[in-house]
Amino acid sequence: MKPLVFTNFDAFKLMLGKQLPTGNWYTITQQMINDFANATLDKQWIHVDEARAEKESPFKSTVAHGFMSVAMISRMLEEAFSIKSVKMGLNYGLNKVRFPNPVPVNSELRMVSEVKEIEELANNGIKVTFSCIIEIKGQEKPACFAEFIAALYE
Repeated sequence: MKPLVFTNFDAFKLMLGKQLPTGNWYTITQQMINDFANATLDKQWIHVDEARAEKESPFKSTVAHGFMSVAMISRMLEEAFSIKSVKMGLNYGLNKVRFPNPVPVNSELRMVSEVKEIEELANNGIKVTFSCIIEIKGQEKPACFAEFIAALYE
């Protein structure tokens, strides 16, 4: 996937209501799940105990944390577009987050996103709301739906 590159906010604002490039596929490995479990201290067996998950889980394998999908949105957006004039960006928040489908280990995820809203901020900034869908390869239902909000500053 080739990201869209914008010179400045005025050029980016033309994306309002439009879809960004569909992202690359990422394989969710057990090491990634373990690292996320260690970082968040959420070490529930369905995430980290491979033998028990194979025997007792309805998914027959470990599954990634739902919040791991959300945590990947920032990186996936960075791959979809850039604005040359941006000096810094901040994660501002989330709206309407849902996890309709579990992500078994070794699944592949990618993101489809759209620029939903753009608001002016003080100090040469904009607040952008993205509608994000994290797809699971080969699955009809996505791993995650979320509105992701970023504050960007020139």
